[in-house]
Amino acid sequence: MSDHPSADTIALIGAGPSGLAGARNLQREGLPFQGFEAHADVGGLWDIANPRSTVYQSAHLISSRTTTEFTEFPMPPGVADYPSHRELRQYFSDFADHFDLRRHYRFHTRVLRVEPESEARDTRWRLSFRTDGGPVQTESFRGVVIANGTLAEPKRPAFEGHFDGELLHTADYKHPELFKDKRVLIVGAGNSGCDIAVDAVHYAASVDISVRRGYYFVPKYVFGKPADTLGGALKLPPWLKQRIDATVLKWFTGDPVRFGFPKPDYRMYESHPVVNSLVLHHIGHGDIGVRADIARFEGRTVHFKDGSARDYDLVLCATGYDLHYPFIERAHLNWQGMAPQLHLNIFAPRFDTLAVLGMIEASGIGWQGRYEQAELVARYLRAQQKATPAAEALRAAIQGPPPDLSGGYRYLKLDRMAYYVHKDTYRAAVREASAKLDA
Repeated sequence: MSDHPSADTIALIGAGPSGLAGARNLQREGLPFQGFEAHADVGGLWDIANPRSTVYQSAHLISSRTTTEFTEFPMPPGVADYPSHRELRQYFSDFADHFDLRRHYRFHTRVLRVEPESEARDTRWRLSFRTDGGPVQTESFRGVVIANGTLAEPKRPAFEGHFDGELLHTADYKHPELFKDKRVLIVGAGNSGCDIAVDAVHYAASVDISVRRGYYFVPKYVFGKPADTLGGALKLPPWLKQRIDATVLKWFTGDPVRFGFPKPDYRMYESHPVVNSLVLHHIGHGDIGVRADIARFEGRTVHFKDGSARDYDLVLCATGYDLHYPFIERAHLNWQGMAPQLHLNIFAPRFDTLAVLGMIEASGIGWQGRYEQAELVARYLRAQQKATPAAEALRAAIQGPPPDLSGGYRYLKLDRMAYYVHKDTYRAAVREASAKLDA
């Protein structure tokens, strides 16, 4: 790209999986774009050298390779069923090389501000950014595609009292040496919390997990095959699938209540399942203890809501991440309550020239689901240029009412579930909208 964008150039923020999907699809549609990436290279959080990366040395995918990869660029033979962050970093580097995407990016460049130049629906956008700590620069773009990820800004909870030991978040964790000979408490038993608890077992003096609700635990392998590659051919109503799958899970992992977890007060798939059976293995062997929700800290003592208490040297919060788009006013993204309210989790109703990629969670959505988001965005931006009737029809749809993307499931009202969708329902809606633009 030239140093100065042309009048119809699109700004693309981020070079992680969603950003690369955006770059590839803008490229496919022949739309000029300029990418911005704060780190030195592509890969986003999967590049552990990225200062904003939140992966740790033992991190692997919790979905299998074949259900996660980009369809047009499969992972090579020999890659593990559940690849490590090292394999994934290489995969995204190869993807960028194969489609010659790096040349479109300004690396070491942090976007500071994204502002509309007018109140018009088709407004241009003014971006302020800084490269390598240099002076702030400002340029004008036809549109903006935000793809800076959802797992970089740690949600650090407030606790009553003061803890005199180490109080960290999983975003601070890289290697289990951190736990050596320490009494460790992990707060939260989601996927990262359980993975890290298993890491800690081999280094810590003791390991406990504090939980406030029950969980459904899914093994990575069923009958020797990745669990997420089985089933799916027969479409069942949600209530029946929930009942059958919860029963099957107990056959393979047992009842988590027996291991000390609270009984879930929700049905399966109403929150993101935990893809980890090793944590139950270690709990069953006495390596990990299950504790109640935290009531307060007092020195190195943690008091729990069931009246028990125990001393710890390190408390690690596996409490998730906040959506973080610090460079743009929340009102521009139609932010309501816990998350932006966007059509198909992509389009802001106020502006035609603003889109978000990757603001989506769903069991099994994979990077192909994000690729299909990017495909829709690129086709919409192209259709706008041509002022097609299909573009006008999507513009009207974006104004609402929103489609039901739940698939009939009643998701928990949690921050991390605020932009959760049902995979098959969502992908069908995105592909349908994309096909209409291409007609």
